[in-house]
Amino acid sequence: MQDDLINYKNGIRFECQGSGKCCVSRDAYGFVYLSNIDLKRFSKYFKLSLKAFKNKYCQVTNGFIHLTEKDELKGNCIFLKDKMCTVYKSRPSQCRTWPFWNDNMNTKVWNKDISVNCPGVGKGKLISQKKINQLLKEDLDNEKSILKNRITPLK
Repeated sequence: MQDDLINYKNGIRFECQGSGKCCVSRDAYGFVYLSNIDLKRFSKYFKLSLKAFKNKYCQVTNGFIHLTEKDELKGNCIFLKDKMCTVYKSRPSQCRTWPFWNDNMNTKVWNKDISVNCPGVGKGKLISQKKINQLLKEDLDNEKSILKNRITPLK
């Protein structure tokens, strides 16, 4: 239903406020899922093989590769330190496109979750409709890649 989508033809103001709120997991909803592009970007950044990067920093849940969750971090991303991303230049597409995810562009989701929990919404520079569309396409392509590369158990 097109009416349920947020109207962003005039753009949306957004600027990261460095709160780290988007870097905190809410169980499976909050996993940072990784596409092959993300894995390659990270392995290059850390100067590790793909296998070594996955072994050191990743877990698999329901066949999907994501950044490791550690109980002692209480849901915080493993790369979040003092509310700052320590791997910002190599961060995954999921993080690069926030808050402009296709799932977030529903008016109810935007108004009841995103604009309430993300202090950067409504602040800073105006993100144009064209730029938002680019981010939404990147989000969709990333999601397709993640789904395509799901690990299925051997029978």
